[in-house]
Amino acid sequence: MKIQIDLRSDIPVTSQIVTQIQQSLSTGTLKPGDQMPTVRALATELRVNFNTVARAYRVLDECGIISTQQGRGTFIMEQPPPEASSALRREALSTLARRYLEESQRLGFNAEESAQALEDEMEKK
Repeated sequence: MKIQIDLRSDIPVTSQIVTQIQQSLSTGTLKPGDQMPTVRALATELRVNFNTVARAYRVLDECGIISTQQGRGTFIMEQPPPEASSALRREALSTLARRYLEESQRLGFNAEESAQALEDEMEKK
């Protein structure tokens, strides 16, 4: 599993980790039953704080994507519950929305103008 963190991004590192693990599941790079690296090992590999990886694992665990078994490790769940996909999709959408708002603010637009631009684009579809 290859995770790349962009420390210059406005997207929180925790969200980057969650999103990339989700993408690895979608592409088949990670499969049900695969063992995940330990929190410490992944934190060391990514050169991020231990707590950041622990938070990402907690999000994935709450969504039913991974399961930590004391003394054995952390594994990809055999059959993630249907709501897990929905929760991760919402997380990805929130990340996109944050990125859009941050970029539009950099360009000098306020929240109302940004929302109106989205509505205008949706009407075109």
